[in-house]
Amino acid sequence: MASSTPVVIYPPDEDGGRRIRIDGTILGRAYSVKDVAAFAQEAGLHDWDEMDVVRTSLIEWRDGGPDVWTH
Repeated sequence: MASSTPVVIYPPDEDGGRRIRIDGTILGRAYSVKDVAAFAQEAGLHDWDEMDVVRTSLIEWRDGGPDVWTH
C-alpha cells in the first residue's frame, strides 16, 4: 500500500543517513532535519525550513521522528 503522505523519511542506516522520498522519488540521504528541509526546497517546497519539517503532517517518519538519526 502506497503512502498517502508526499514525503517519506526512511529509518536511519548504518551511517546515520535516512533516505528521503518526495512524491514517489528517492532524492538521496539526509543526515539531519536541515538536510530534509534542503531536499524539500529543491523539490519545490521553497518556503520550508527546519521547523516546517519538524511540525508538518506531510512527512511520514519511519522508525523514529525528526530527532532519530542513528541506526
